[in-house]
This record gives sequence, structure tokens and C-alpha cells, in this order.
Amino acid sequence: MGRNVNVNVTAKEETAPKPRYALLDELRGLALISMMGYHAMWDLVYMFGLDAPWYGGLAGFLWQQITCCVFVLLSGFCLRLGRHPIRRGLIVFGGGALVTLVTLVAMPADLVLLGVLTFLGSAMILTGALRPLLEKLPAWAGLAGSILLFVVTREVNSGYLGWGDWVIAWLPGTLYRNLLTAFLGFPGPGFYSTDYFSLMPWLFLFWAGYFLQKMVGRERMEPLRASVCPPLGWIGRHSLLLYLLHQPVIYGVLMAWNALR
Repeated sequence: MGRNVNVNVTAKEETAPKPRYALLDELRGLALISMMGYHAMWDLVYMFGLDAPWYGGLAGFLWQQITCCVFVLLSGFCLRLGRHPIRRGLIVFGGGALVTLVTLVAMPADLVLLGVLTFLGSAMILTGALRPLLEKLPAWAGLAGSILLFVVTREVNSGYLGWGDWVIAWLPGTLYRNLLTAFLGFPGPGFYSTDYFSLMPWLFLFWAGYFLQKMVGRERMEPLRASVCPPLGWIGRHSLLLYLLHQPVIYGVLMAWNALR
């Protein structure tokens, strides 16, 4: 009987769920805090008139780009670790639709159309649908191809293939027509959004994270289960809810601060 008990205990231990990759949650939490800080500065500068020339310069640009790239890359990396990517994508996409609706009604001058949540939800849905095909690619080829495509399509929103001053080819203006083309990466005349993430180029960075996880593999990720800063992990695990709440909370705090000055 004692032997059977030991066997049962061992079986339970083997089937028990392993702890989360705490460091990934904490990195997501850190990226979210950085994003919240950037948005708070945006409110201070463009809505409350704070004089901060550095924010509109290189320092502010790097802050924005590094935060966005880490967030998107990490989202793609983590997607491959989870289940039900399409269901998760629909939830995140719904969060993006809610942000659009709220800003359209309450702050039309600061409309968020095709923002980061809409993009992430779309990327999760597309990746989930294409997962059987993506899994057939070798990890190194998928990673290299995704990075290359991200670099080449980095400036499609501006009308050309390339990066910065490096122009590979100008794209025909007929691509830039309406909301659907803006969703793909080709915003038409008059398109406006205070937070715009199109499928191109960002889907390729998302896929770079996806293939990076495939290359690393779960076995080499075991050290990532160790926690360094639990509060950051809590923020990372509740990133969607906190993202939805952060802008109205920040705006409310700044409004109160401005009224009391």
C-alpha cells in the first residue's frame, strides 16, 4: 500500500502545473509602466502645456520606440507559450474597440483608432489562424525573415519601403486609401489617430518574438520562472486591465492636479 501511495504522489507531482515564467510577467509589467509614463508625459505636454522640448526630440522618440518594440516582441514571444491565441486575441481586440469608442465619445480630438490593443488582438488572431503554417518554418528562418521584413516595411506608413533615410522604394499612392488600408499599414488622406499600430510593420516584430521563443525552447527558459520583483509580475499579469484603466486614471489625476495649482 505504501508503494501505491508513493506512485500516486509522484504522478500528482508530475501532472501538477508548473509555475509561470515570472520574469516574463515582470518584463511585461516594466514595459507597461514605461508605456504609462510615456502616455502621462504626452498628456502633460500636449493637453496641459508642459514645456518639455526633450519629449518631442530624440529622447522621447527612443523612449516610445524602445517601449513599443519590447512590448510587441514580448507579446509574440509569450503567445507561443499559451493556449487559445484566437480567443485571447478577440478579448484584446475588444479592449482596443472599447478604447476607440471611449475616445470617440469623450475625447474626439484625441481619438485612438487602430491603436496598440487593436493591433495586438489582430496579431494574435492572425497568428493563431496561421499557426500550422508558421510552425512548419525553421525557427532561425522565421526569426531572420521576420526581422528583415520588419526593417524593410518599417516606413510603410510614410509611403516607402526602408528605414529612416534609407529608401528602398516608394510605394504607389493608390495603396493609401481608407480605413482598411490603414489597418494594413497604408493610411489614407485624413487618417488621424493618437495611437496608431498597423499590421505592417508591427506584425513582423510580433512574429520575430514568436520565432524567438521557438528557437529558445521551453527547456532553456526554466531560469525565467524565478521572480525578481513580484509587484512587477502582478502588473504584467493584469496588463490588459491596467492598460484600459491607466489613461482615464492619469488624465483624472492630472485634471485634479491642474485644478489645485
